[in-house]
Amino acid sequence: MAGDGSMRAVLDYCHGLPLVRFAQHEVLIAEGPATGRMFILATGAIEVLRGQTMVAEVAEPGAIFGEISALLGGDHSATVRAASEVTAYRIDDATAFMRNGNEIVFHVAKILAGRLRDATTYLADFKRQFAGRSDHFGLVDEVLEALVQRQSPSVTTGSTRTSDPRL
Repeated sequence: MAGDGSMRAVLDYCHGLPLVRFAQHEVLIAEGPATGRMFILATGAIEVLRGQTMVAEVAEPGAIFGEISALLGGDHSATVRAASEVTAYRIDDATAFMRNGNEIVFHVAKILAGRLRDATTYLADFKRQFAGRSDHFGLVDEVLEALVQRQSPSVTTGSTRTSDPRL
């Protein structure tokens, strides 16, 4: 989504929000229980981690974090950690903030739509590469169908194997 201006346009609507500083390696949002908070990156770079796996590094001012938890009313799906010194605008009640019809909601929608487009493109490419396989890669069809049509997957992710009791 970088380059379409949506993230930078978000900064125009941050006036009056508290600006918070984070040291390198400090956690803005921890994966797990919802905090209700959302952050908008002003300066610096952050890392997004799912478990111990880094899935993204973001340094574009106006990038938003915590919006998925606020919109879906669930736990935070990833940890957001400062990769450098960071300043970010803090929104304490993200759900109420977005329900107010703030202009930022439009930009959140554009950013999320771009992420969905990118994920769908990736899954379609993955599906094409592994077409005809009967192993767990066959689930790609179901996941892609859920993203495009039903919007909620009918499958559960994870392994069906039982763990080794000797470990």
